[in-house]
Amino acid sequence: MRANPIGATLIQRSNTVLRRVPAWLLYIVGAGWAVWLFWLAATGGLGVEPIEALEHRYGKLALQLIVIGLAITPLRRWSGLNLMPFRRAVGVTAFFYVMAHLLVWAVLDVQTLSAIWADIVKRPYVTIGMAGFGLLLPLAITSNDLAVRQLGAARWRLIHKLAYPAAILGALHYIWLSKGLQIEPLVYFLAIIGLLGLRIRARRPRVVSQ
Repeated sequence: MRANPIGATLIQRSNTVLRRVPAWLLYIVGAGWAVWLFWLAATGGLGVEPIEALEHRYGKLALQLIVIGLAITPLRRWSGLNLMPFRRAVGVTAFFYVMAHLLVWAVLDVQTLSAIWADIVKRPYVTIGMAGFGLLLPLAITSNDLAVRQLGAARWRLIHKLAYPAAILGALHYIWLSKGLQIEPLVYFLAIIGLLGLRIRARRPRVVSQ
């Protein structure tokens, strides 16, 4: 099957444009959007339950960024679109939103350590969410060039595979906390499973017929 020349040209032009975009711009946009959402919550712009709304907004943005991060490698492999220079920024920004989601829940919603511990123990969706957060911590700590040099590339890549179970736990957390059967959380879960499936398929050794 011949490659689509128009599509290939568009991909090449997109990659050329993307090479001119600095990765640090994503950090600024992510931080700015988080501040804007917090301002909306503080000024009544997120409805009658601003803390709950802010908590959910931060959590959903974190999950969306995790999905984007998982899609970067398959996009390059299957379409040629190269977003690899932004992968670290996407991952760090996703963790930033996970942390913001956690802090809103702990500081503004639950507020006391005893109540936080009680929620972790008694509410399965909170337990799952905290487990996912625990898996993301080593990734956030080692998302820098110094960690790559000290750990070595192979060990560093092994640690960052924790992103896969963390993504699944994040999607399950969203499904579990949703009231009733909601389509949107299932879409995130299926997207994550599909993207992980593409990675497994790509790494499967080819069988050469003789």
